[in-house]
Amino acid sequence: MNELVQKLTQEQRIVASLRPETNLQYLKAAVDRAYVYIKFTETRGGTELGIRLIPDMSDLTKANWESGTGSIHIVGDLVLDYVPVRFHGDIDLASLEGTGRLEIREETRTEAPAEAAS
Repeated sequence: MNELVQKLTQEQRIVASLRPETNLQYLKAAVDRAYVYIKFTETRGGTELGIRLIPDMSDLTKANWESGTGSIHIVGDLVLDYVPVRFHGDIDLASLEGTGRLEIREETRTEAPAEAAS
C-alpha cells in the first residue's frame, strides 16, 4: 500500500482549495458542479485532491449558503496513486476548513478482461 494513501485514511485537517481565491462563493459553485478541490494540510507540502461528489452520499442540508454558516458533508470517489479511494469530509462554511479521510475501495470488474490478439 502506498504510504501517502495509507496516511490519508486517518481523519485529519482539510481545507477547501478554491481558485482564484478561497471564499464561500467559489465553494458553492464547486459544489453545484459536483467537483470540489480539497487539501489535506498535514502531509509534506499538503496534498490537494479533486473530488467528484456523489450527491446521494453527500449531505448539504446543514449548509446555510446565504449566511455562510453550517457545514457540508461531502463524499466522492477518485484514484490516488493507482489506488481507488472514496473521500469523506466535513467542511465548515464559516472557515472553509474541516476534517476528512480516504477510504480504500475494492473495485469490482464489470466486464471481462480484453483478450490478446493472435
